Amino acid sequence: MTMTRRDVLSAFAAFAAGTGIGVARAAPLPREADVVVIGAGAAGIAAARRIHAANRKVIMVEAADRIGGRCHTDTKTFDAPFDRGACWLFEPDTNPMVRLARSAGTAVFPASPGQKIRIGRRNARAGETEQFLATLVRAKRAIAEAARGRTDVACASALPDDLDVWAGTIDFVLGASATGKNLKDLSAMDRARARERDAAVGCKQGLGVLLAALGQSLPISLSTPASRVSWAGRDIGVETPAGRISARAIIVTVSTNVLASGNIRFTPELPKRQLDAAARLSLGSYDRVALWLPNNPLGLGPNETMIEQSSDGKTALLAANANGSSLCTIDIAGSFGRDLSAQGEAAMIAFATEWLTKLFGSDAAAAVTRSAATRWNAAPHVLGAMSAAEVGGQPSRKILMEPLGSLFLAGEAAHETLWGTADGAWESGERAADAALRKIGALKEPTEPSASTHKPSRHHGRATSRRSQDAFGFPLPR
Repeated sequence: MTMTRRDVLSAFAAFAAGTGIGVARAAPLPREADVVVIGAGAAGIAAARRIHAANRKVIMVEAADRIGGRCHTDTKTFDAPFDRGACWLFEPDTNPMVRLARSAGTAVFPASPGQKIRIGRRNARAGETEQFLATLVRAKRAIAEAARGRTDVACASALPDDLDVWAGTIDFVLGASATGKNLKDLSAMDRARARERDAAVGCKQGLGVLLAALGQSLPISLSTPASRVSWAGRDIGVETPAGRISARAIIVTVSTNVLASGNIRFTPELPKRQLDAAARLSLGSYDRVALWLPNNPLGLGPNETMIEQSSDGKTALLAANANGSSLCTIDIAGSFGRDLSAQGEAAMIAFATEWLTKLFGSDAAAAVTRSAATRWNAAPHVLGAMSAAEVGGQPSRKILMEPLGSLFLAGEAAHETLWGTADGAWESGERAADAALRKIGALKEPTEPSASTHKPSRHHGRATSRRSQDAFGFPLPR
């Protein structure tokens, strides 16, 4: 029997949908567990795997009808996997998720080593590209220098005054495209302390499919939102519409926007210190418009990326011909992306086709046969993209890591240097699991640094032309 590409994608879709306890909940919710993990994204899966490996009873409860959180691969809309959220894993030589991907049979591929720059209807000349890269280096150095001061400032206020025609592009590359926020809304300390993303790989089957594979052996109850968390005294447990689960420890991996929204009630209430930290690490806006463009009307290579010289924030990042397919994605972010997303999917697709027309001509836009768009700000179980600290908010990441009795917070926001990445979410989940295991007496001594801890980059502070360095791989899954 010969399998077509559509057969393979259908198999991936069936596999991803069939993991865990079931789409709705194929088994009764347990009444008790050693540890309850709220949220089945990268942090939640990492935590649950760690606890399960320690032979302790764990249950994940997930409000959505799928696992993966902000790692979500759409295998139905197009004839190729479409990562609606996070799509990159960084530092593959030391990243445990990459090792797990390979052992699970998931094919990985390297990110494009650089970006093309479009100036109007033409590609930037070599001299113009060098000018942009030199300007990018100066901008990054200025932000890093400002971050060394005693008082935090906005990244925008630290920039040199002579960025000239590249000012808008720099704001997009270092701000919206990297963090989901414009530089004027972004902490220089937080931006400067983020670890360099010098190398990145993607998953050919999709990062969401990988997360589904990594969570398939774990007890997960989907479509089961946590409504109340009791975390002090002897009455520790999680209430859901399907019943209450008593526990010895609880790990909460929801996004900072969900944590601050009050959608989950806590008894006792969360300390103001933690709520303020979540608010200062609010999620930026980052969405993706996907277009099916047969016969490569853009003339770009597989997985090739492109930005434009922009005079304002109404710009985007193009990733063409995903893995040799006709799938092209246009990423919009920051304040412009937030406003556009609020107008709905039709407005987002209209902008994407107009943007392509501006850069490649009307024939390119006319070639679109199918389209789709994400709207993460409107996703009720996420409410945004990735965490990015406001001015003065960088210390809030450590605050989120602090244990609260039997309660532990985890997720990409609770990582000082890998925030905004699936990698950071995964490592945060493993750290929270170790802390919970120590709390219940399953680990007597602090463990050695996790195998998931990436080695610091030797190139910290150095600007390069690699796309992966400044495209942080939205969204930072929970």
